[in-house]
Amino acid sequence: MTSPVYAGFPSPAQDEAMEQLDIEQLLVEHPSTTFFWRVEGCSMDGFGIHHGDYLVVDRAVPAADGSVVIAILNGGFVVKQLVRRRGVVVLRSAHPDYPEICVTEEQDLAIWGVVRWSVHRVPIGISR
Repeated sequence: MTSPVYAGFPSPAQDEAMEQLDIEQLLVEHPSTTFFWRVEGCSMDGFGIHHGDYLVVDRAVPAADGSVVIAILNGGFVVKQLVRRRGVVVLRSAHPDYPEICVTEEQDLAIWGVVRWSVHRVPIGISR
């Protein structure tokens, strides 16, 4: 358990502002089925998943409608939001420059795993 830090106004100091934290224990629910992937590209920016981020992907979690998944489409891996519309599977990007992919019966699709977390570096030296 960690103490909160407020992103609005400062809060009174607490006796235990920081605790020792095992990041793997925090992010990984199923160790034997969890993998880390590095993101290439910006098609998921709208979901806070950016180029260079690390994704924590769990293969034991069932993919629900609306889940962000790692999918294998025609032999290639992609990260997209899984959407089901009236029997049609859609892989949706979260950036307006990338169209959604309506998966047809001719295409080969497999859901590899469900994205549970995105970890990214905070930029340094950005001015307003």
